[in-house]
Amino acid sequence: MKVLFIYPSTDSQVGFNYGVAHMAALLKRAGHTVGFRQLCEEVEPLPDQLQFVQRVTQEKPDILAFSVVTNQWAYTQTLAQWVRPKLRAPFAIGGVHTLANAEEILRTGLFDYVFRGECEDAFVEFVDKLARNESVEGVSNLVYLRNGRPQFNPVGPLPDLTRLPLKDYESMDFQRLIDAKQGWVGLMASRGCPFSCTYCFNHVMVEAYKKDLKCGFKDLHYIRRFTVGQMIEEIRYLLANYRNIRMFIFDDDLFTFDKSYVREFCEAYHKVTDMPFVVNAHVGFFDDECAGYLAAANCRIVKFGVESGSPKIRRTILNRHMSNESIVEAIAAVERHGMHSSVFIIIGFPHEGREDVLDTVRLLGQARPGRFRWTYFFPFPGTRAHEISVEGGFIDTEKMERLKNFTDESCLEFGPEHNFLLRKIGFIMPWFVNAHSSLPTAEFYRNRVEEILRMDEAGWERARPALREQDALYSRRFCEQGLSHYAIKYNRFMGVISDYFLNER
Repeated sequence: MKVLFIYPSTDSQVGFNYGVAHMAALLKRAGHTVGFRQLCEEVEPLPDQLQFVQRVTQEKPDILAFSVVTNQWAYTQTLAQWVRPKLRAPFAIGGVHTLANAEEILRTGLFDYVFRGECEDAFVEFVDKLARNESVEGVSNLVYLRNGRPQFNPVGPLPDLTRLPLKDYESMDFQRLIDAKQGWVGLMASRGCPFSCTYCFNHVMVEAYKKDLKCGFKDLHYIRRFTVGQMIEEIRYLLANYRNIRMFIFDDDLFTFDKSYVREFCEAYHKVTDMPFVVNAHVGFFDDECAGYLAAANCRIVKFGVESGSPKIRRTILNRHMSNESIVEAIAAVERHGMHSSVFIIIGFPHEGREDVLDTVRLLGQARPGRFRWTYFFPFPGTRAHEISVEGGFIDTEKMERLKNFTDESCLEFGPEHNFLLRKIGFIMPWFVNAHSSLPTAEFYRNRVEEILRMDEAGWERARPALREQDALYSRRFCEQGLSHYAIKYNRFMGVISDYFLNER
């Protein structure tokens, strides 16, 4: 059978779909054929209705399978509506959006089958059964309508990563993705996370699997790794078969969770290549010893999820238990070992006030990471953070349904004054961080920030279109003067210290 995967990621960064890449390899090993379409403006122009229908129908798939995150759900419905009348094949859908929304998806009438959780094994069994004209009603992870009522099959055991084949890079048109991402290549050495942050899908996944498999977290084996040998083999394969690779970026939730694995990997990696790489860490699982292993293997960037600089928000809203002191120390450890630190932050949490937002800005100014990426909070349905947002009456449902990303605006409603503050800070965050730092440019940016904070709606709308151009102008001036500062670099929601991007040149 032929399976055509559709991966919508419009108005977002170019991503790589690890789950689909593994499914494609398993399907091919089972004798099926695979097609793949990623719909992202940074890869190619989005198709209109006629183009999309023509492309799908020309491939003549036996199954059309969508992989979807929540903020792409509205666009996914449009795509399915376009092609459904023209294709007799069954429509299936998976991805993180399905975990808490399977019944809603089926009620649209656009999809025949919904898959929940990690479905490499389940989806291959599903395709095999369809190929043999057998009933699929017993397939694990599957949700479907029977006599108009949704039937939820229990999820099966989580896939053993060590038994998965190498990803099907060929079907993913991987060279095009490498070029679209300017040579940054994603890898994943593990799946799972030990934490239960309220805004993340991990705790939703864990609870669903514990319930269906009737086991505790320990017996679930949620945190799994590919062997170091598998990772090295994959890296060798990529370097031998693709061109223009400049950086490997490990997308594991927590690459540094097991220090012995970090040590073993870094020792093996260093023997194979000196290609720089990036990892995700947690301030509670990072120290000088771990930093030393990474630096010796040419790790270039270590990323930390901080989310909020307000201890109150981290504790009461996010279920993230760390201190500001530990955050500052982890960032300092990265810098001591000659690497570049990166911090993820979010603004616009439910029950977050003005001082909480400014606490985040102040922490960045104090910790001085190499870069920071900021977004607005998005309440994923099914998560505890979504429940908190609903209970507090914060969600603007219309706005939530139409948002395609988390970077341009918030879908929460706080009232005119706080909404306005979030819009200002979210648009030109590096100026606020500079203003609350000890950098030599702090006073200049403090004056600019005070001007922005004094602006009314009309003044802000007049000033806003030119601010990012001004940011680039100020940055050039300060670079010529040798004065450190943060500026917007690489994308519109990232602030980078000038010391880094000047050295990069």
